[in-house]
Amino acid sequence: MNRTGLIVALSLALAVGLLFGIYPEFDLRLAAWFYDAPSRTFPLKLNALAAIARDGAMWIAWGLALPAIVALFVKLARPDRPLLMSGRAIVFLLLTLILSAGVLTNLTFKSYWGRPRPVTVTQFNGDQPFVAWWDPRGSCGRNCSFFSGEGATAFWTYAPAALTPPAWRPLAYAAATAFGVMTSLLRMAFGGHFFTDVAAAGLVTFLVVWLAHGYIYRWPSTRLTDAGVDAALTKAAWPGYRALQKWRGRDVGPKPSV
Repeated sequence: MNRTGLIVALSLALAVGLLFGIYPEFDLRLAAWFYDAPSRTFPLKLNALAAIARDGAMWIAWGLALPAIVALFVKLARPDRPLLMSGRAIVFLLLTLILSAGVLTNLTFKSYWGRPRPVTVTQFNGDQPFVAWWDPRGSCGRNCSFFSGEGATAFWTYAPAALTPPAWRPLAYAAATAFGVMTSLLRMAFGGHFFTDVAAAGLVTFLVVWLAHGYIYRWPSTRLTDAGVDAALTKAAWPGYRALQKWRGRDVGPKPSV
């Protein structure tokens, strides 16, 4: 999560955005690689093994987030106990996942950016006109193509990769990149997304992870501490915990000092 990675990501975003903005037909040409004209379909979307691989990719991503989810819920249920893992890691992993795969994708762009999916455009036996990545005026009403939620979830693995030991970090970043690319190719092969949909997912997710990592770990003015996160969660969860214990006939007293 250094400046070199940011410069590379922004450069790729500029190059892809300009190229596919000027020549939007490139999106159609790439999607056509996975389309079978005689059968008028994207054959891989009917393949059971490919469907298993698609579901498995999401299980892997959520499996990486599971320790943070469990640690958070255990802390909220038992604020009298210390966190099961690094407080900063919990905030970093869950915040980046919620922002990249949730808020920015499904609650923002996919809800208001009416780009039809490849499988629904006229060039691939659909009934909706194709629009370029930059045009939000497409005819898709909901759960639209831009940008890919599953692609964002797969590329979110940059976040756990950023927390690996420094010696392993380059390998972890390479694995996260490969995982995101393979998942994105599956989405394209199913006719679910154009190239620019999955490219935007990867680049936006990387930017979210880069900024969150800087805010939580690198920048002195905003840097969090594990003890501070633990104390904040204890303070937030203590009133509910105390009320529950009083209902059970046991007063645990005010929030303990930390």
